[in-house]
Amino acid sequence: MNQLFINKTMNFIQSNSQHSKEELDRIEYGLEGVYLTLSKTFIILIVGIVFHYLNVVLLTLLFFNILRFFAFGLHAKKSLHCLIMSILHFNILPYIFMQLNITNTFVVLISLFSFLSFLLFAPSDTVKRPLTNKKKRTIRKILSLISIIVLMIIMHYFPSLKVPILCAFIIESLMINPISYLLLGLPYQNYKNKA
Repeated sequence: MNQLFINKTMNFIQSNSQHSKEELDRIEYGLEGVYLTLSKTFIILIVGIVFHYLNVVLLTLLFFNILRFFAFGLHAKKSLHCLIMSILHFNILPYIFMQLNITNTFVVLISLFSFLSFLLFAPSDTVKRPLTNKKKRTIRKILSLISIIVLMIIMHYFPSLKVPILCAFIIESLMINPISYLLLGLPYQNYKNKA
């Protein structure tokens, strides 16, 4: 279904416009991203609806995407791997956390682990989107650290948001960690290869 949608859309674009090969490659990459994001999100939301915790799933997605915007992180090689990881991250992890009695010690430990992960590893790029500009990498690191601190403050004042914020911290910390790249067979610090 994915390839059918992309092929038909790319055929339409090619026959109705004048784009270079490089521009068409960028458009195709964007279409793949949009299709995968929409289909994956649909499945994640359906699971949240079926198990009656859609609000937690939506908030986890929101807080994760705030962190991801600045810290980036890995992308799975295959859409099926991405879907499985997304269900684990956005459906199973929040569900498990909802069953736990989350203590202040646990909150502090996860927050500290996440802050250190962001300090050490953010931003974390991919082969297709290497962060070659050193100034932009520095700015993204600072903004990712600010965003995690802001979410810690929000969590302190709104304890009902603990589960989705802690889940977002864990997910994004894993997505930027070099060990995760290694386990998935993905190259790390791709900007070094493009510089």
